[in-house]
Amino acid sequence: MFMKKRNIISLSGDLASGKGSVSEVLMDKLSYGIYRNGEYFRKLAKEANMSLAEFGKYVEEHPEIDIEIENSAKEYAKHNDKFIIDARLGWYAVPESFKVYLRVDIDEAARRAFKDDKRKDLEEYTDIETHKKALIERFKCENERYFKLYGVKKDDYSNYDLIVDTTNLTPEEIADIIIREYDKWKKS
Repeated sequence: MFMKKRNIISLSGDLASGKGSVSEVLMDKLSYGIYRNGEYFRKLAKEANMSLAEFGKYVEEHPEIDIEIENSAKEYAKHNDKFIIDARLGWYAVPESFKVYLRVDIDEAARRAFKDDKRKDLEEYTDIETHKKALIERFKCENERYFKLYGVKKDDYSNYDLIVDTTNLTPEEIADIIIREYDKWKKS
């Protein structure tokens, strides 16, 4: 079955793989807008006075929250074009997008997350190793939730048009790879 390609890039990936930083660079280079599911999730966690890990477990018992979050990207795509979806399941919500998965070594992910001041209000860890364990648990929890709700695993690479290992790359280098492959994808 042929699916119409849209001017939309969906960024998914490992926790702390650089989705936020890369999406900012892509926005600038492509003059695209952005849609971020993660901001909504973080807002809800903060309103509930829970850490991201705690809220993730809460959402397991309240799947309607996950469904609402994922449907919001689908609805946004119905009325918008030329944007980036920064969302775990953006590729699933908008299958006609260019689907990118960003991978990162778990030790690098823990280092990045631990040093990220934007995470401090919802993730208080005393050291990188503790943060690493929390990232592993959160990833596992998310994957189980998504499989239970939608029958998909976010780290099944067959769901994506491009996989980029971000461990040793800058956001600019990653964005350049994505743009190059996105251009090829649109022409194919």
